[in-house]
Amino acid sequence: MLAHVRYDADDVFEVAILTRTRIRSAYAVALLTDALQIALGPLGWTFADEILDVIAMIAISWLIGFHALLLPTFVLEFVPIADLLPTWTGAVALVLALRRRSQIATPSPPAPPSTRDQSVIDV
Repeated sequence: MLAHVRYDADDVFEVAILTRTRIRSAYAVALLTDALQIALGPLGWTFADEILDVIAMIAISWLIGFHALLLPTFVLEFVPIADLLPTWTGAVALVLALRRRSQIATPSPPAPPSTRDQSVIDV
């Protein structure tokens, strides 16, 4: 029997848990997309660049979570000569660097003190 799964609008913008596999996969999608777009040349084939960009945007957002920096990259890819730049690879690197920095900036809560090592002093 299928369980009913409820999706909230907030799920789309939720940051995915970054594992090594997700990070490597996001870089692989970005590098492959950029390489294919460079191979297609500045004019590309009819809508091939755009289809690659849609696939890359969806795959990268699913792998590392949506980030606002992915939107300008998506739009920039529609400019004919700008799609020769490795914009997807750069965007993934920048998003991951910002996520790592935010994880470092927010320290984890301190562990509660252990009661085994404390001695009781009676006065």
